[in-house]
Amino acid sequence: MPVRDLIIVGAGPTGLSAAIAAKTRGLDYQVIEQGTLVNSIYRFPPQMVFFTTPELLEIGGLPFVSPYEKPTRAEALRYYRKVVDAFDLQISFEEQALSVARESENRADVFAIETRSTRGVRHVRHGRTVVLAIGYYDHPNTLNVAGEDLPHVSHYYGDPHPHYRHRVVIVGGGNSAAEASLDLFRAGAHVTLVHRWATLKSTIKYWVKPDIENRIAEGSIAARFNTCLTEIRPTSIVVRGQAGLEELPADAVFLLTGYHADWNLLASAGVTLDSRGVPAYDRETFETNVPGLFVAGGALSGKDTAPIFIENGRFHGERIVEAIARRA
Repeated sequence: MPVRDLIIVGAGPTGLSAAIAAKTRGLDYQVIEQGTLVNSIYRFPPQMVFFTTPELLEIGGLPFVSPYEKPTRAEALRYYRKVVDAFDLQISFEEQALSVARESENRADVFAIETRSTRGVRHVRHGRTVVLAIGYYDHPNTLNVAGEDLPHVSHYYGDPHPHYRHRVVIVGGGNSAAEASLDLFRAGAHVTLVHRWATLKSTIKYWVKPDIENRIAEGSIAARFNTCLTEIRPTSIVVRGQAGLEELPADAVFLLTGYHADWNLLASAGVTLDSRGVPAYDRETFETNVPGLFVAGGALSGKDTAPIFIENGRFHGERIVEAIARRA
């Protein structure tokens, strides 16, 4: 394998913006992506609508044209495909980064990125610098309760149709939990929302929050606040609230309690993480404590993913590549 100027791990909007900047500056780069293009967006519910406007999702100076004030998942997927085609970006799909390590090549330190394809083929790619734009959507925050691994339990919500007339429990109090609850309710499911705090999160989309609050107030969606999940059983869950233990029926359970970056990959690469999982990095260049290794986008978030999203993460790649180009 050649030694490239830059290896970018992750083909989300942040990784793509880094690839565009690298190509524009004439750097020899390669993007590796464990799934498909913008894999996290692809895995969002098919009916999802973004919180933001189209222009705030743009990268590479290419306009995102939509007839709607807030674009849909399908429009975003189409837009990012067009971006990749317009810049003819070099991306290797279905190739997961297993480790990032330094090794010597002709008396110079380079990074060796070991990867494995979905077909089990292993590669070692070499780069003088590395950008980890790995996001966080692949690693859900687990609750570590009995039954969490049962087949009717998921940390990801998709299509409501299979849950028509089913009893569905949503655990969480953020935007994902609110939207899933409303979607399921309108598809004919019997929904119960379980949240450990007294109120829903203030970060819920402004047009979703009154909707979910009204549905709860009228009893269309049942809610258990100040309540923690303690056990999941094949046809029910057990929760602990102010009245003590309670068993609730459940044909399906969605644990929508957030996600985090691949802390194992970061730590094994030598990146220092604080108690919240936030990597040590330079606020100007996004270089970590490991020289030549950069982190961008959602991977910067740690346990609190709210501050980093596409709207601001899309600028990280340009700043990283600018720092790399100055050194070159």
